[in-house]
Amino acid sequence: MKLGYHTNTWGGVVGHPAGVTSIKDLFYLTNGSNEEALTDIHLAGYTGVELFDGNLVQYVNEPEKFKELLDKNQTELVAVYSGANFIYKDILDDELWRINEAAKMAKLFGAEHLVVGGGAIRASGIVNQDYLELAKGLERVAKIAEDHGLIASYHPHLGTIGQAPEQIERIFEYTSIHFCPDTAHLVAGGANLINLARKYIDRIKYVHYKDYADGSFLPLGKGALPLKELTDLLTANGYNGWITVELDAYDGHPKDAAVISKQYLDSVLRNK
Repeated sequence: MKLGYHTNTWGGVVGHPAGVTSIKDLFYLTNGSNEEALTDIHLAGYTGVELFDGNLVQYVNEPEKFKELLDKNQTELVAVYSGANFIYKDILDDELWRINEAAKMAKLFGAEHLVVGGGAIRASGIVNQDYLELAKGLERVAKIAEDHGLIASYHPHLGTIGQAPEQIERIFEYTSIHFCPDTAHLVAGGANLINLARKYIDRIKYVHYKDYADGSFLPLGKGALPLKELTDLLTANGYNGWITVELDAYDGHPKDAAVISKQYLDSVLRNK
């Protein structure tokens, strides 16, 4: 398997402020330096990187700058992460316009995967139709990805209607999009990680790893998740794609967390 790392540990997760008044501009962002992140990820031993859509479209007017950054660090762009509310019909076209912009940039820089999260929770609570609207939106995302030669995957996430295992199962009844399991979000949402991964193993084309314990996201090997068992399950079912570590934040230097996780993965994959 190939190992990648997300840049979001360098600066945390924010949304573009223009999105408050203009939905089409509500890109995900991390406020850290892309240059520092890619250098640290390379030095930690990873060969791939994932970025938020907003961090990638920063290079829309100077694509050579990002290509040079990848080349300098001998790193592939593996995936781009985006997201949307999906359940509000009036803004869906603008949300999908933004995701299409992300997909265009991902294709330009040679990425393989487009990862999306979302499914808003209304202030008044979830209604049944929300699952159908999310699924219809995800089908359109899959078509966008296909048009750009990318593989689209849905990333269940805390704080969305795709959080609990029964919600995830309901969504997947209505959409054929692939499944990007995020190990920590799934367990924090109440799922049995291995059982859920086994159920949807044929949908898994890309994975996010992070560890988890006592309500906290952690570097790999520092929590309580059965990551070796998951890796064994993936291997037994012929998975030979990317494992991308995606740690939202770390109480210390982000590079240190990247190194800790890389050492753990090396130990798990040594005999694969």
